[in-house]
Amino acid sequence: MSSDAIHAEALTKRYRTDGPPAVDGLTFRMPRGATWGLLGGNGAGKTTTIAMLLGLLVPSGGRVACLGHDMARDRFEALARMNFSSPYIALPARISVAENLRVYAHLYDVPQAERRIAQLAEELQLGELLDRPAGELSAGQKTRVALAKALINQPELLLLDEPTASLDPDTGDWVRSLLERYRAESGCAILLASHNMAEVERLCGHVLMLKQGRVVDEGSPAALVAKYGREDLEQVFLDIARGRQRAVAA
Repeated sequence: MSSDAIHAEALTKRYRTDGPPAVDGLTFRMPRGATWGLLGGNGAGKTTTIAMLLGLLVPSGGRVACLGHDMARDRFEALARMNFSSPYIALPARISVAENLRVYAHLYDVPQAERRIAQLAEELQLGELLDRPAGELSAGQKTRVALAKALINQPELLLLDEPTASLDPDTGDWVRSLLERYRAESGCAILLASHNMAEVERLCGHVLMLKQGRVVDEGSPAALVAKYGREDLEQVFLDIARGRQRAVAA
């Protein structure tokens, strides 16, 4: 398979052999260094897709490669160069933020781990939180810690699920700026699942619109807005989610 950041071919997942697919023949190639959006309503297949990209779920059909590694055969080679963040997945609650980050630094064999943790603490304003148990953090603080965990190994491919959930507008803007800077400096590819359409329009050069496990449309945010004759991507999202056929001729 190709050396793109992500190369999915006919990727399919059924949770029951006689049930409908959660992901149905998903095919796309995401180049390295790009930031793409993975959009769709609840149940569209976003979380299942990300889980297959991480090798956490075995596809029912098709295959996927990340950073040139087939995830069915040598996923650990890819996972060492990837990371994932979701504010909905809790870190161990009883140990401190610093201890959590040390655990992940060890798992990823991060050189000079304490220096890397200190760097992330400064960039993500975590200094006052390092000694606090992770379970005592606010939702917004947990989101920032989850992002620090995702950047601990300086990944080449970053999968993000609602990276600014629970953040106030100022902090959310600051996190988006951090992600833009990290991508520009490192060349990291980012796949972003988000319900914040303004965030997607700002960060993503290309968008995959999912519905019932299939890509029903794709393109740059600007191209999709023009195609559907709308003012912004949120209106396009609603048209697709509600089955309104508003695409206009070019």
